[in-house]
Order: sequence, then C-alpha cells, then structure tokens
Amino acid sequence: MFNKTKTEMQQPINNGNGNGATLISAGTTLKGDISSNSDLRIDGTIIGNINSSAKIIIGSTGIVEGDIIGNNADVVGKVSGNIRVKELLQLRGQSVVTGNLYAGKLQVEPSATFNGQCHMGANVVEMSNSEQAVTAALK
Repeated sequence: MFNKTKTEMQQPINNGNGNGATLISAGTTLKGDISSNSDLRIDGTIIGNINSSAKIIIGSTGIVEGDIIGNNADVVGKVSGNIRVKELLQLRGQSVVTGNLYAGKLQVEPSATFNGQCHMGANVVEMSNSEQAVTAALK
C-alpha cells in the first residue's frame, strides 16, 4: 500500500463483471425504476420498481413503493408492492410487506408482517413471468 505510486492508488479496480454492490443510503429518496446486474442494498426510499439479477436487500430504514424482481431478496424494511424472487425471499425483523409474493422459497420471521397472497415454488415464479409477458402483449 505504501509503495504504490499516486496514480496506481487512484485507479479504480474494475474487472468488468459488475460484481460490485449498489447502496441507496438512509436519507436518500429516489423516484424511478432501478435495473441492476449486481447486488442492491436499499436503506433509503425508492418510489419505483426494482429489477436485479442478483440479491436485493431492503434495510431496516429502507422503504420501497413499487414492485421488486430479483434472484434473492432480504427484506427488513417496508415494501408496498409485489415481490418476485426466483430463489429465496426472507422477511426479517420488523419488516412490513403489503403486496403479493412470488418466490421459489420463503422464510418469514415471527416479527415480520405480510399482507397479500403468497405463491411459492420455482414453477410459480417462471409461470408468472411468462404470464406478465402475455398480459403486456395484450395491452
């Protein structure tokens, strides 16, 4: 670290595969849809839909007003919208979710609150995605 030149220390490390994580910190409000190939952690407020091919974490101060689509999701904050996860969806702590859940697997802690319908199994998640495409085509 001490032997590196100043220009070497200023160069960001980027291997091109997008494995970094994105953080929306507490006190930040973002209006609009988010699409990402890497992990997302939301501690602020998002008014819009979230789509990620990786893991989505909604922290204890996080609020999402919109739909969430991802591979995995860990919710500790508040979500008003549908959540669609291919693998594991965890509702932890004092989380409050108002909307329908579509997940391969679901884990709900006793202190979590959920209001909506729950659809589980890998077939349900894939079928629901194709149903959305058909519905969108009809509009």
